Amino acid sequence: MTTAKTADTRVETRSDKDRVVIFDTTLRDGEQCPGATMTHDEKLEVAALLDEMGVDVIEAGFPIASEGDFAAVQEIARRTKNAVVCGLSRAAPKDIDRCAEAIKPAARKRIHTFLSTSPVHMKYKLQKEPHEVYEMVIAQVTRARNYTDDVEWSAEDGTRTDHDFLCRCVEAAIKAGATTINIPDTVGYTVPEEYFALFAMLRERVPNADQAIFSAHCHDDLGMAVANSLAAARAGVRQIECTINGIGERAGNAALEEIVMAIKTRNDVLPFWTGIDATMLTRASKLVSAATSFPVQYNKAIVGRNAFAHESGIHQDGMLKNTQTYEIMTPESVGVKQTSLVMGKHSGRHAFQHKLEELGYKLSSNQLEDAFVRFKALADRKKHIYDEDIEALVDEEIAHEHDRIKLTSLTVIAGTRGPQSATLELDIDGRQQTVQATGNGPVDAIFNAIKAIVPHEAVLELYQVHAVTEGTDAQAEVSVRLAQDDYSVTSRGADPDTLVASAKAYLGALNKLMSKQSRSGEGRRRIHSMDVG
Repeated sequence: MTTAKTADTRVETRSDKDRVVIFDTTLRDGEQCPGATMTHDEKLEVAALLDEMGVDVIEAGFPIASEGDFAAVQEIARRTKNAVVCGLSRAAPKDIDRCAEAIKPAARKRIHTFLSTSPVHMKYKLQKEPHEVYEMVIAQVTRARNYTDDVEWSAEDGTRTDHDFLCRCVEAAIKAGATTINIPDTVGYTVPEEYFALFAMLRERVPNADQAIFSAHCHDDLGMAVANSLAAARAGVRQIECTINGIGERAGNAALEEIVMAIKTRNDVLPFWTGIDATMLTRASKLVSAATSFPVQYNKAIVGRNAFAHESGIHQDGMLKNTQTYEIMTPESVGVKQTSLVMGKHSGRHAFQHKLEELGYKLSSNQLEDAFVRFKALADRKKHIYDEDIEALVDEEIAHEHDRIKLTSLTVIAGTRGPQSATLELDIDGRQQTVQATGNGPVDAIFNAIKAIVPHEAVLELYQVHAVTEGTDAQAEVSVRLAQDDYSVTSRGADPDTLVASAKAYLGALNKLMSKQSRSGEGRRRIHSMDVG
C-alpha cells in the first residue's frame, strides 16, 4: 500500500495493485519517427528529465541499430538514478548480447525483446512457420534472462495474431522467464472494446498469466492509441508504453501526458495511479519538441498552446465567473501558470524569467542569459511581443545550444535583377569563416553559401515557412528537412527576418546530420564538413 496527499490535504491510501507502470519509449520508438532524430546530448537531457519526473521504465534505444544508439543507451544507463533502463532487441542472439552490454551499467536494467506472431508477419516478414516462431520465443527469452531478471517479451503485431497461438507464445515466454508481457497494437488496428477483450482472454486462458505483468503499447493510426491503452488498464494491464507528445512511427504512439492526466482527472472511472509528477508534463513536452524540431499542434490535449486558452466570449464570461465552467483540470496541474505578463523592451530579467516559468521553461543561468539578450534584441525590432514569440526564441536556443556550426552574420542582395547573392559568416568550432555565393533567389543563395563553407551531399526534402504571430513584423519560423542515404533530420529556425530564419534552420539540420553520422562512424565518408575547423 502507498499513501499520498490529495489537493485538500487528506491522506489517500493507494493500492499497489492499482499502480500503472509508465514505460516511456520516446528515445526509442519516438525517435523512429521520420525526421525526429536526437543528438547524443539531447537524448541524455531528455532521459534525465524523464527520470526526474517519475517515469518507471525508460526505453533508451535500440543498441544494435548503431554505435550512436549503443553509446546513448550505455550513458543513460550510467546516469539514470531511479528508473529502470531498458534496451530493445530482436530475437537474434547478437541483438540480445549487444543490448545486455549497453544496459550493463544501470542500477536497474531490463532487456525488451520482441518477435512477430501474426500470420501476415510470420509469412512475409519472418518467412517462418508458427512452430519455428514458438521455439524462437523460448530461445530469445531464455538468452535474455541469462543477463537480467527483468525481461520483457513483446508479441509484435499482437492484435492481429491468432488467439490460440498468442496464448501458447505468452505461456512459453513466461515459463522461459519473462516478467513483463507486452501485446502491442503495432499497426494501430484495434479498438478499445477489442483490446480490452484480448487482455481479458489472455489473463483467463494463459495458465501462468499471474506470474507476469501485462503491458499495452498502442499506435495511433486510427486515433485511438490513448483510448486503447486505457481500455487495457481496465482489463488488468499494469504497464502502459507511451511517448512524450505522442511522437513515434507513422501516426505516433499513445501520448504519455494524455495517459497520465486521463487517469488523474477521471479517477472515478479509471481508478489507477502513476508515479508521474504531472506538473513537469509541459516542461517535458517543450524539451522533446525542441530536441526533435517537431512542433506541438496548437490544439494538442494537455500540452498544446490552446489547451488552456479561451477566445469565445461565452467561454471567457464563464471562466471569469468560475474556471471550472470550461476547464476540467488546472493549468498548474500540468506545469503551466495562468497569470500572463505583457512583455516588451522595458521588461527586466526577473520578469522575463517569470514569463519563461509561466510558459513551462526551466533554463540554466547561461541559457537564461543568452535567451534574455536575444529577447531584448527582438523587443527592439517588434512592437508587440507575444508568448509565441518567446516560445519560438527559447525553443531555438535549446535546440541549437550544442551546434558545432553557428550563424554569425548574413547579408543578402535580392530583387528583380539577378542573380541574388548572399554573404555569410559562420562560426565553426570557434573559428570564423566567410563566403559569398549566388543563387536562383535569396534562399538558394544562402544555402549555396552554406554548402561552399560546409561541403555536403545532403538533399533538401522540406522547406517550409510560417509566421509565429500576426502582423508584418511577425517572427518567421522556418522548418528544413535534410536527407542523406538512410538519414533524415528536421530542424527549425526563428527570426523576424525570414532569410535569417532560413539559414538557422538549414544549419540546425546540418548540425544534426553531422552529429548522427559521426557517431555512427560514417561521418567522414558521407559529409566532408566533419573536417571543417
